[in-house]
Amino acid sequence: MTELPGIDRIRKRFLEMLSERQTQIASHGLAAWDGKTVEEINSNLAGAQAILHQIAGSAGSLGFEELGQAARGCEMRIVDHLAGPDADLAICPVELISSLDSFVAACRKQIEAAA
Repeated sequence: MTELPGIDRIRKRFLEMLSERQTQIASHGLAAWDGKTVEEINSNLAGAQAILHQIAGSAGSLGFEELGQAARGCEMRIVDHLAGPDADLAICPVELISSLDSFVAACRKQIEAAA
């Protein structure tokens, strides 16, 4: 398969943005976990979900299929929670935080592998 001209530059930019985004995802996860109100928890989960959606949308097309699938999985778990019966409770399931933590670790691994 021949690569498009400039794809290396685009991948490099993706990885730079991934570094910023994984930090934002971790911050949203921590804020959701520490949140005291439904709004605080859910808005931080939604913030993480939006970033995961961006990553999932572009990762696969740039050769980061596994990372894209992981992002999509985390995104869907958040979507399911926010649409589920516990969405109106001031709780942040540990499973979501664990999933976000694993995704952030996968991001770090991908960034380190490219360095």
